[in-house]
Amino acid sequence: MGYEKHVKLFRNGRNQAVRIPRELELPGDEAILRKDGDRLILEPAPPRSLLAVLASLQPIDDDFGAIDDPEPEPVDL
Repeated sequence: MGYEKHVKLFRNGRNQAVRIPRELELPGDEAILRKDGDRLILEPAPPRSLLAVLASLQPIDDDFGAIDDPEPEPVDL
């Protein structure tokens, strides 16, 4: 087993909570918590994929109007 630290449990409203020591902090602002028998396993949430982020966006209903798209100038290569 890796690093261990004894921690205290406390109440936060109706939830039980644990303060995670700095040396055991997880990256980001989300985590996955699962139960395996009597064990609670807490691990960093994987980053959201770009497709998941795009799927969560609301469509844009604004009318942006026509875009002027002139022909490019010829270039001698």
